[in-house]
Amino acid sequence: LAKRLRELAFLNPGVSISIIDERSNKTEHFQFNDGISEYLRFLNRSKNVLHPDPISFSDTIHNPTDPDAPATVVDVSMQYNDSYNEQLFAYANSIYNIEGGTHLSGFRTALTRVINQFARANNLLKDKDPSITGDDAREGLVAVVSVKVPEPRFEGQTKTKLSNSEVDGIVQKIVGDGLKYAFEINPKLARTVIDKCLNAARAREAARKARETVRK
Repeated sequence: LAKRLRELAFLNPGVSISIIDERSNKTEHFQFNDGISEYLRFLNRSKNVLHPDPISFSDTIHNPTDPDAPATVVDVSMQYNDSYNEQLFAYANSIYNIEGGTHLSGFRTALTRVINQFARANNLLKDKDPSITGDDAREGLVAVVSVKVPEPRFEGQTKTKLSNSEVDGIVQKIVGDGLKYAFEINPKLARTVIDKCLNAARAREAARKARETVRK
């Protein structure tokens, strides 16, 4: 219960939630004014992060096909560490979507596109370097993608996967614009992230060549 209530407090900045165990009189209180940025720090608390502050952005966008409908709110926070694993947490209306969905696919698409475009435009990705794939871009990444959707649609009874098609494009736009801006105002951050991705791409390419050599 405490884990779920802490999660809800992270996802809804400024909301105050308390839990009291009347058997032992133990009380826990959760309130996070910085929202999912604090969630990122919590998730990365025992890891060696590559940049001290999470990259965070949020925006509100109306559905282009129905401008009179209530807006969709998107909050994203991401931070790289020196591990080789990715941890992506997707939420729709504060419900954890363990199988992801259109908000997560939009995030992944925009992340890979912006990293490749920025790397090539700033000559950080040389001709001899392999292209950065989605797996390369997400190596060592911890990210939280939280959307508030007026009429969410889910696959399955347990709401494990968001299926609203319009959310993919909305998240792509917000993540694309936000990450590009973050890289432009902080070139050191951009280089740190792209170096991490390039190392992953080179290791993948070296492993592929090694496999081919063994097969021959």
